[in-house]
Amino acid sequence: MTGKTSTTFLISVIAMAVFSSSPAYGQARKICITYTGNNCFTVAPPKLYVSDAGMPIPRALDGKPDFTGVYAGPGFTHQEGPNDTDEPRLRQFDPMKMASFKPGGEKLFYRSNSGDNRIDDPISLCLPYGFTSQILVPYAQQWIQSPNWMVVRHEFQNNWSRAIPLDGRPHPKDLEPTWGGDSVGHWEGETLVIDTVGIKAWLLANRGNSENGTIWHSDAIHVIERLKYLSARIISYAVTIDDPKIWTAPWTEDFYMVKHPTWNLLEYVCQENNRCAQGHCTPSDVQVQ
Repeated sequence: MTGKTSTTFLISVIAMAVFSSSPAYGQARKICITYTGNNCFTVAPPKLYVSDAGMPIPRALDGKPDFTGVYAGPGFTHQEGPNDTDEPRLRQFDPMKMASFKPGGEKLFYRSNSGDNRIDDPISLCLPYGFTSQILVPYAQQWIQSPNWMVVRHEFQNNWSRAIPLDGRPHPKDLEPTWGGDSVGHWEGETLVIDTVGIKAWLLANRGNSENGTIWHSDAIHVIERLKYLSARIISYAVTIDDPKIWTAPWTEDFYMVKHPTWNLLEYVCQENNRCAQGHCTPSDVQVQ
């Protein structure tokens, strides 16, 4: 090993030790999902990536932060592994962040099992995750930015997309509720703010296991997302949920998104190889051999 090579190697080792152990993005915290049992898990802040340290945040030609890239969203651990990998996690909203329920709100929020998969496990019928459940899905997402539009493509369920205007337009009047709602965006300094309304009553988050029931939002939900770069690859992602039919006040939970430069979206077609149509599951070929 030459002197130059050994010096470079030593610097890299020192940098890795310093940056990967830094608590700059907060502390780990424990979340217990009390509304569907008592499932507890720990959420740690993202590692400080050595390749990210000291790099400027990406910017578009107009000087705005450029969020273009493929990300691991809140449904990942954000503890980067070898070869730009990240471990998915079935993430849920923290009940400790939620506001108190309005009278009758808890009944709208929590639904015990009914025997109807459209309520108990709609994903098994290839119905969409929808918004807000899509926020926490443990699949990659791609953000594509232009001066007047932000497009978000989700890997889950055939690359479900959101096209978000950034030109300051208001929401249309008399919106028909949809799975994804109507989103408009604007800039507040370095922060991208996305405002979404017109969402049909649906799952607030999909637990992936409906033995203890499901949690829902109403058709009155109003969601505000705020994105801001913390470093060249790590983004602060704050989600505010205001549902006046369920909670007494808006509440916010803070997440992270991490950009993965080597990732691309894979094709995901829900109907392909779907063995649980209408909730009646059949064995796969490998199971009957």
